[in-house]
Amino acid sequence: MKYVFGPVPSRRLGRSLGIDPVPLKTCNWNCVYCQLGRSVPMSNERKAFVPVSQILSQVEETLRALGPAGCDWLTLVGSGEPTLYLDLGELIDGLKAMSHVPVAVCTNGSLLSDPDVRQALRSADAVMPTVSAGSWEIYWRLHRPYPRLAYDDFVNALIQFRGEYSGNLWPEVMLVKGINDSEEAIDAIATLMDRIQPDRIFITVPTRPPAETWVKSPGRESRLYAAARLDRFSKSISSGNAGFFINEGEAIDDAILSIVSRHPMSQEEVERTIADWSNGDAGQIMADMLASGRFQIVERQGTQFWLAAEAHFPEVESSNAVHPRRLRRLRAMRHRI
Repeated sequence: MKYVFGPVPSRRLGRSLGIDPVPLKTCNWNCVYCQLGRSVPMSNERKAFVPVSQILSQVEETLRALGPAGCDWLTLVGSGEPTLYLDLGELIDGLKAMSHVPVAVCTNGSLLSDPDVRQALRSADAVMPTVSAGSWEIYWRLHRPYPRLAYDDFVNALIQFRGEYSGNLWPEVMLVKGINDSEEAIDAIATLMDRIQPDRIFITVPTRPPAETWVKSPGRESRLYAAARLDRFSKSISSGNAGFFINEGEAIDDAILSIVSRHPMSQEEVERTIADWSNGDAGQIMADMLASGRFQIVERQGTQFWLAAEAHFPEVESSNAVHPRRLRRLRAMRHRI
């Protein structure tokens, strides 16, 4: 298995070399907008899925192959929630000892209540938690977390981590139409950010294939309102025109599978990557890739995306509403946990 992919062009981090310490899709949230599909089943147990030495060896090999072009960030992200990797602290320390490239961790922030997780993250140059809900109702509707991951614990842990962490705390706010894009919902997020005091906020909308077919990006007015309310913290980093990197000698289909298992690619991006890194006929290569059974194509909002065959993407419409009985159970659980 490959634990390193890219570099990939990132709207937040420029040219980002992805490092993936967990299997597809190991996550304790089941976000409606997730570009890797549904979490089936969800997992909330931290494990040493792979030896740190194997990951570091692949990172070192990839950095040598990149040469002077290098990358802007080493980013722990990928097939699920990276803080579920038990040896996360050792991995971050190993990356920083190996290279001067800064290390970022993209996380949902759900395990920051664990002192071991907070300690592991302290060496990272940037921690990027998902903070898209200013209320517990939206938290449950948007993220559909593992049952015992209470919203109040999530918020309190973020505030505690901010007090302990001296690096860059850069939350991401994912806005989804009809869930958290109202003025009231955005105001609640802004109030929460005032409590957390991040260094920077990234406001994003779904651009990759969301897990649920009904997920849509909010309208322009909502995006502008969010930018205005979060103006004190919000920033952006352009990803430029960087493409996807393929190691010399690596089979093009294996390389693309390694990427789309963590970062879905549009049909256009797959075609362009094949044209840039292979002398073969792009149409035939793509046909062979589909015939291998290792890939699937998912269409969202008129765009076709390539993903790993194992990803769970429903193709039927479903409601974004939480059933009243479910809400009552969640309210009761909120007070028990």
